[in-house]
Amino acid sequence: MTDLTYYPGCSLATTSKENNSSLIYLFKHLGYNLVELEDWNCCGSSSAHSINSELALDLASRNLSLAPADKPLLVACPSCLLRLRHAFLHLKRDANARLHYERTWGKPFNPDLQILHFFEFLDQIDLLSFSKDLAKRLEGLKFVPYYGCMLARPPIMRHEKNYHGLMEKILASLGATPERWSFSSRCCGTFLTVARPEVVTPLVNQIIEGAKAAKANCIITACAMCHMNLEVRCTLNEKVPVLHFSEILSLALGTGKTEYKGWFARHLVDPKPLLKALELF
Repeated sequence: MTDLTYYPGCSLATTSKENNSSLIYLFKHLGYNLVELEDWNCCGSSSAHSINSELALDLASRNLSLAPADKPLLVACPSCLLRLRHAFLHLKRDANARLHYERTWGKPFNPDLQILHFFEFLDQIDLLSFSKDLAKRLEGLKFVPYYGCMLARPPIMRHEKNYHGLMEKILASLGATPERWSFSSRCCGTFLTVARPEVVTPLVNQIIEGAKAAKANCIITACAMCHMNLEVRCTLNEKVPVLHFSEILSLALGTGKTEYKGWFARHLVDPKPLLKALELF
């Protein structure tokens, strides 16, 4: 079992604990132990950098200062990834920012730190070697992939790869059918869900209606915040089950066979009838 340093972020530690648990089980099945970054703090998300850019940099860079130098830092939340990588690139390019970093955190900046979204890590390993006997495991699952908008890059990060298409490729290899739709990168309203729910609800309802129009029987999400909004802010009478990518992949690879009850008990739209019909548990 290989250790990987893991930054869960606030959403996976609170509102999306099921995402966190299923991700840990998934990686354990793949031979990796996710070791939570000790004493991590909020990355600043979409709030701090909108109000105070210096505070936002300090929030993100403190986490960078805690990361062991000899291991990549694995991140699950696209928003956290955006803030941590943005801070990292700013520190690499700005000598004054590095000086502030070293004075504030009492250690030199590590320009070689790898910050990886878990999609990137999955893309680097041979998942087919884990699923070769499960090629039809997800047969009958018709899904739409929902990546959200945070994996899109601001100009400073425009040369970094995004991993749109990865969920479709992996789940299709297990027998699932990705349906075409126009909302895979549509913003869910993110943290406006707290301050302006009347703005978020129409956005979410349109996304859910898009999934139904595509004849999907579920939505697979890449982002814990998006997942929460799709469930909490939908006001439609007919809803669609929403699953974290880590949940469906864990079940498809044969792990989480007993833990899934804890995961799905936290869902507002019960996915168990669909998954039971697919004989995933």
